[in-house]
Amino acid sequence: MKGLAFPATLLALLLAVTLVASLAWGEVRLSPSEVIAALTGQGEGLARTVVLDFRLPRALAGLAVGAGLAASGVLMQSFFRNPLASPGLLGVSSGGALGAVSALALGWASTSIFALLLASIAGAFLATFAVMALAKREASAEHLLLAGVALNALFGAGTSFILNLTAGRFEVSGQIVFWMLGGLENRSWAHVGMVLPGTLLCCLALFPLARAMNLLSLGEQGAQSLGVNVRRLRWKIVILSTILTALATAVGGVIGFVGLVVPHVLRLAFGPDHRRLLPLSMLGGAAFVLLCDVITRFLPGELRLGVVTALLGGPFFLWMLRRPR
Repeated sequence: MKGLAFPATLLALLLAVTLVASLAWGEVRLSPSEVIAALTGQGEGLARTVVLDFRLPRALAGLAVGAGLAASGVLMQSFFRNPLASPGLLGVSSGGALGAVSALALGWASTSIFALLLASIAGAFLATFAVMALAKREASAEHLLLAGVALNALFGAGTSFILNLTAGRFEVSGQIVFWMLGGLENRSWAHVGMVLPGTLLCCLALFPLARAMNLLSLGEQGAQSLGVNVRRLRWKIVILSTILTALATAVGGVIGFVGLVVPHVLRLAFGPDHRRLLPLSMLGGAAFVLLCDVITRFLPGELRLGVVTALLGGPFFLWMLRRPR
């Protein structure tokens, strides 16, 4: 597509640089040549083990989480026709957090990593179904926004209640707090298998919707007059956004601002055309999460990923609020 090659190449290079940095930097420092040698099976034993068994799964999980959250942010901004919308508006993130926290509190997470992942995904979909029920099965922006606000408050209260109940069980409460702060530590190939294929399929399913999303920006009546089934399109947006956010939350925990900041910056830089914005946001989101994950390794105590994204995204959000309309 015209106008896509340059920004896509730029973001792809940025993603490649952050990916190499993610594989090279940590307690054991590796050079780019050592990383490439490890990936091709020609490096030393220690370098191959560090890259292939520890850092590559973490990097691929972060790549999928970032791409999924950014794509979900584009969907929500298109749905509400508001560039300040984010994936958390419908309560999906808080629902996923409640599911994961419940699994940790009940001890299910200690039996299998899939228990935590599946509980988080189930909580995210429960939030979506609850929002749809509260909205009286009408996928209008106003109904869903009000229902999402209510569900966010309810699920947030549920998470705080469980954390309160486990306050005396320091190991469990510590696990809950760490998960709620978001992070990619100790991610394995099993986590990659849970998040990467589903995220890739959902992202591919978005491209045929790009033109209809462009028309939706004209308003519901304008889009309908041009042949768009607005109700069906809104349902597709909600379902795909839920899946993407659920997978990202299940693997990475609660990571804020990615779905808000990345699409908004790229919209300002390269325009609102979703045929460009969707692929650019996926690349930008993946690079942003990997960059933040690399930053955590240089901070005292390896600060949590969700904290770093908030520290970078919060000031940007405040700057956007101060900009003239």
